[in-house]
Amino acid sequence: MLAHVFVLGIDPGLSRCGYCVLAADGRRNRAVALGVITTPVSAPVPDRLVELQREVRGLLEEFRPSVLAVERVLFQVNARTAMAVGQASGICMAEAAGRGCEVVQYSPNQVKQVVAGWGGADKQQVQRMVQSLLDLPAPPRPADAADAAALALCHLAMAPMQRAVAAASGSRP
Repeated sequence: MLAHVFVLGIDPGLSRCGYCVLAADGRRNRAVALGVITTPVSAPVPDRLVELQREVRGLLEEFRPSVLAVERVLFQVNARTAMAVGQASGICMAEAAGRGCEVVQYSPNQVKQVVAGWGGADKQQVQRMVQSLLDLPAPPRPADAADAAALALCHLAMAPMQRAVAAASGSRP
């Protein structure tokens, strides 16, 4: 029996933070946790960040993933949204790195390209591909959960190439 490697995918957000823990054994990937962490919009931002930190810490403690795959924030039209996403992303990355977990970031287009075959795929296409790739009975909802699963799947697809490039160049993946 092959050992499972756990990958935690995070679609960062302060109001809704999608997460997915995938168990990968080299032959198949299985979602062992999939959902959304929510924080009350009416609560002060520091309290919401603490709640998010507590929830992410719980996922890290329960599943002990070797990798956190998180969406790289590239552009947001709304500055307030960009700040909240950046804060949530920072909390998740710091918690994971503090536990010795490798942290990798992927752009939304990279994730869509790997999972759906096209960097311009829409939310529904990503949800359907995640459903298919993980053999789920229905597309994951809300989209934040599907995006987190897509991030974890993207990492599992990209990691072998990243390791090969790192080995060839003598650097860390």
